[in-house]
Amino acid sequence: MTTTIHDSGYKKLFSNRTIFRQLIETFVHEDWVQEIDFTQAETLDKSFISDHYKETESDLIYRIRFKGKEAYLVILLEFQSSVDRFMALRVLNYLTNFYMDYVKSSEKVKQLPPVFPVVLYNGDDPWTAPVKLETLIQDHYLLGDYAPRFQYWKMVERDYSKESLLNIRNIVSTMFLAEVYYDRDLLLQELETVFEHEHDRQAASLLLNWLAQLWEHGRIPPEDFQEYRHVYTTAKEAKTMLLHAIENEHKQFRQEGIQQGIQQGIQQGKLDDARRMLAKGLALPLILDITQLSETEIRQLQEEHEHTPS
Repeated sequence: MTTTIHDSGYKKLFSNRTIFRQLIETFVHEDWVQEIDFTQAETLDKSFISDHYKETESDLIYRIRFKGKEAYLVILLEFQSSVDRFMALRVLNYLTNFYMDYVKSSEKVKQLPPVFPVVLYNGDDPWTAPVKLETLIQDHYLLGDYAPRFQYWKMVERDYSKESLLNIRNIVSTMFLAEVYYDRDLLLQELETVFEHEHDRQAASLLLNWLAQLWEHGRIPPEDFQEYRHVYTTAKEAKTMLLHAIENEHKQFRQEGIQQGIQQGIQQGKLDDARRMLAKGLALPLILDITQLSETEIRQLQEEHEHTPS
């Protein structure tokens, strides 16, 4: 199973309020987090946001109540294979677009709401991009108070040790564990434990279905999102489903291996036939027509034949 997921299935998970709450409460270490009313948290309908902004797929915006007032949490899911040094600039541009569209959405706006930006990164490379905008600006200190200042909250999955994730033992930590320290037996054990202790069966089932789909198919096509809807009621039922998914994965790998072996055998047979034809002095066009090999492959075989001692 690939342990880095680059599809909207990840976004689907964090659209669940319980999973979102665990993400923020567990991995954002700020005092004000305790004052968020997660019971009223809701994902933002982007109908009022500009066309350019809506093109961003790997993002999630939550409207929350913070100290009795409206605020927003923006989560950017970063799946790039390489680290973007100018991520702080990208996030700032993202937020200013959001604010501009927020102002345009209502003539009564007098002040902008608080927005907390989170960058969640699950790539293999270490995250080396600065989190502060001023770090990217040459001699920013020369401008004093007029130097632009901005920073985002960095959440890098690989920064958390296996031990710390095992100690947390909730849905999000188990998700990170699957991504970074993949061990199937350990993961099955942890999933069973998390499922037994998680009161929100729907949220726990989302994680189980996500992993099952990945085990079985290697990815989660958009049309398979209905698979997320099944809610498991017992740990035994959940474990049975996961074991079934693993069994199907093994069957798929075996089938793929057999098919690959067949294709390799066919290719090798063509190469052997071409070698015999070259040894008999058959013309190149005829060999190409009979074997359906490429001209490059035949030329390579010719070179081998010419340099082979008689």
